[in-house]
Amino acid sequence: MTAVVFLPPAEEEMIAAARYYESQSKGLGTDFLAEVQRTLVTITAHPKAAPQVKKDIRRRLLRRFPFGVLYTIRDSEIVILAVMHLHRRPGYWQDRVEPSEELPT
Repeated sequence: MTAVVFLPPAEEEMIAAARYYESQSKGLGTDFLAEVQRTLVTITAHPKAAPQVKKDIRRRLLRRFPFGVLYTIRDSEIVILAVMHLHRRPGYWQDRVEPSEELPT
C-alpha cells in the first residue's frame, strides 16, 4: 500500500478550507473532507493518471468543490504538496517544491 504524506502547509490549508465550509453550512466541512479522502483514494489507486502541471507534479481535481490536490510521487509514498483553491493565487505552492523538480519558466 502506498503511503500518503501531507506537507504541513497542505494539511493546514485543507483544514482551513473544511472549517470555512463548515462555517457556511453545517456538515459542508465534513463533506469537503470526505471529498478530499475520496480523491486521495483515487490518487493512491492510480497515482500517474492525473495530469502533470509541472515536472513530476500532478493535480487531481475535487468534485463539487473548486479545489485541486497537488502531489508528487516519491519512492513508495505520495507527497501532498497542496490542497489548493483553483481560483486563488495559482502559483503560491511552488516554493514547496525542491529546486531540482521545477521546470524552467
